[in-house]
Amino acid sequence: MDITDGAPARYGFRMPAEFEPHSQTWLGWPERPDNWRNNAIHGQTVFAKVASAISKFEPVTVCVSASQWDNARKLLPPNVRVVEMSMNDSWFRDTGPTFVVRDGKPGSGEVEYNVAGIDWNFNSWGGIDDGCYIDWSLDLLVAQKILSMERVPRFPQSIILEGGSIHVDGEGTCLTTEECLLNKNRNPHLTKEQIEDVLKAYLGVKKIVWLPRGLYGDDDTNGHIDNMCCFVKPGVVLLSWTDDESDPQYERAVEAFTVLSNSTDAQGRKFEIIKLHVPGPLYMTDEEAAGFVQAGEAKPRLPGTRLAASYVNSYIVNGGIIAPKFGDPKWDEEAVRVLSRAFPDREVVAIEGAREIVLGGGNIHCITQQQPADPHLNK
Repeated sequence: MDITDGAPARYGFRMPAEFEPHSQTWLGWPERPDNWRNNAIHGQTVFAKVASAISKFEPVTVCVSASQWDNARKLLPPNVRVVEMSMNDSWFRDTGPTFVVRDGKPGSGEVEYNVAGIDWNFNSWGGIDDGCYIDWSLDLLVAQKILSMERVPRFPQSIILEGGSIHVDGEGTCLTTEECLLNKNRNPHLTKEQIEDVLKAYLGVKKIVWLPRGLYGDDDTNGHIDNMCCFVKPGVVLLSWTDDESDPQYERAVEAFTVLSNSTDAQGRKFEIIKLHVPGPLYMTDEEAAGFVQAGEAKPRLPGTRLAASYVNSYIVNGGIIAPKFGDPKWDEEAVRVLSRAFPDREVVAIEGAREIVLGGGNIHCITQQQPADPHLNK
C-alpha cells in the first residue's frame, strides 16, 4: 500500500535509531564481477559470515538473484532466510527501504500500521556521469519489493537519498554530510533548507547536524555519514579518527570534531565524542585489482586506490555489534576495545576478511538494512 497523501511525520512516524529493537535484518547478495573480484567468490564468503553473525542475534533475510539462489543457500546457515530478488548490486543500506515506526496508540488515526517504509529515489550514487554503475533500474525496485514482501505501507519519495547518508538518534536528531547530500550529482534543484525539510517530514527529526565531509577516499558515495560518524546512543557519537597529522583524513576528522563539539542535539545535549581510529591506510593491491572484470559498466577498480576503510561502518543488532576487521592487527584490536567500551551491554563480533567488502566500495553497515520491531509488540 502506497501512502502518497502526506509524509510519515504527519502520521506520527519517525525513523528509530539503529540501536532500538529490530525485527530482522535484510541483505543483498554480491555477484557482479566488475565490483566483486574473482566472480564475487571472496565477497560472498564474507557476506555469509556477516549474515551468520547477525543471525545469532536476530532473524536475517538475504535476497539473491535467481542464478545465485542455490549457491547462496549452500553458503548461508539454515536459519537465514534466502529469497529470490533481482538487483544491480547488493548495497541494501542504500537501495533498501528506510523503515519508520509509530509510537502512539496502535491502530489510531488515519493509518492503522505501526511500521512503514520510505522508498527513496536512487541514482547509483551520482547518476550516469558520476555514479558507480550505469544501469540501476533493478535497484530502484528493491525497497518496494521488500515492503511488499513484508506487507508494510510504502511512502514513495522522489528525492535522491541513500540510507548510508543519514544516521538518527531516535530522539529528533539526524547526522549527515554536506559532501553527500549537497552534492550536485544528487538533488541540484534543492537547497540545503529544502533538503532539511524533507528529512524532517520523512524521518520525523527536528534537527540536522551537518558535518562538512565524510571519510577521506569515500569517493564512491561522496562521503556517506556511515563511514564517518554514528550514534552510540542519544548524545554520544563515534567518529572516524586518525592521530597521523599527515594523513588527509586528519583534517576531515578535526573538522568534524569541531562541528560536533560546537553543536547540540535536538534535545539540547552537547555531544560526547568517542574517537575510533581508522586502519592503515590501506590500498588496493595489483592482485586485487586484477580480479575485477573491467567491462565499462561500473567504476574501474584500480591498483593503488586508497580504501575507504572505517570501523564506524559497523552494524548494531539486537544485543550485538557486527564490526569489520581489515587485517591491521593494531587498529583491529583497538576497534574491538573501543566498541566494547562504547557498547558495554552488547557483544562485539568482529568479521575477518571485511577488507573484501571495502574493495567493492563499502562495509558491513553499507550491506545491511534493519527492519525495526513494532514498538507496540511485547508491551
